[in-house]
Amino acid sequence: MTGFRDFLTRFRPAASPGRAAPSGVPADRSAELRAELTPPLALLDQTEAEARTIREQADADASSLRDKAERQAEATVAAAHEEARHVRAHAAEQVRRAAEGEAAALLAEAERAAVAVRDRARSRTPVLADRVLALVLEDLEAGQASPSPPMEHRAPGRNRPQEGGP
Repeated sequence: MTGFRDFLTRFRPAASPGRAAPSGVPADRSAELRAELTPPLALLDQTEAEARTIREQADADASSLRDKAERQAEATVAAAHEEARHVRAHAAEQVRRAAEGEAAALLAEAERAAVAVRDRARSRTPVLADRVLALVLEDLEAGQASPSPPMEHRAPGRNRPQEGGP
């Protein structure tokens, strides 16, 4: 890069005012500007290329991270679905066990009730059978002592009179 003194010389006239100088070369201002600006512009081109490379690398890294995060999210969702299936199966097993326990308790209670009914029936059957036998014997004795009803009120093929009569 040019120094400050070189910068100031750009503004000095090529010749002093007055008569024409015998030998003078006009200053080439555009060449001087090109010579001055070429190194910084070359550095800017290099910096722009570096920035472009960094952006491309960042885009590639971001894409890679997105893909990795997507795969990880899919794996997490799959694991969650699997865990949910296990939790549902475990909950169903617990409900089934509870229902089986309740059914067993109800069955045991029903068996106890059936045993109690059988025991009551066994204990009451002789008494009831004696009462029925006594009533039947009483009816038989009462039937032999009373005169038989007239024939016209009897049902065909029966020994008892028909209800209501003719």
